[in-house]
Amino acid sequence: MNAKRYSNGAFVAITHHNPTAAMALDYCEVIINAARTVNKGVNKVEENQSWERQKVHAVPLLRYMGKGTEGLQMMQDEIHAENQSVVIPVPVRWLANPHSIREKRLNGEISASSVGFVLEGDMVGWRPVKGGIMLAGGWYQVEPFTNVGPDSRCDHCRGWGHKES
Repeated sequence: MNAKRYSNGAFVAITHHNPTAAMALDYCEVIINAARTVNKGVNKVEENQSWERQKVHAVPLLRYMGKGTEGLQMMQDEIHAENQSVVIPVPVRWLANPHSIREKRLNGEISASSVGFVLEGDMVGWRPVKGGIMLAGGWYQVEPFTNVGPDSRCDHCRGWGHKES
């Protein structure tokens, strides 16, 4: 099982793909006791949620990576404020290495980059995938995020190991 603690205090554990939430809930006391060996504040186990990974392109670096900005936390706060009922359960992150993005920005090679975030599963049919999200007073196109690996197949050329550019 892979477990992680987020800044909001939530622990997220990802199990092998065979166990169900009902199985975990049957053993919630065992899970809570095990978790309390690491953090005494753990007091409940909830059914898992379905999350959908999304990405947004052309995010202005000057606003979210520039000197004196609050970075991606500010972006996440703006998404919550400008898009009614959007729930982003884990922190927003750059899709490329932040050091590489910063270096390219300082060299004048790029002025924007892509960001990945997660929406709770019940939001999937919601507007972000279809029409974009409001961010800093402007609309940004959003699309589903999928990891590219050796088994990925391009929708454009039908080749393996990459996706469309």
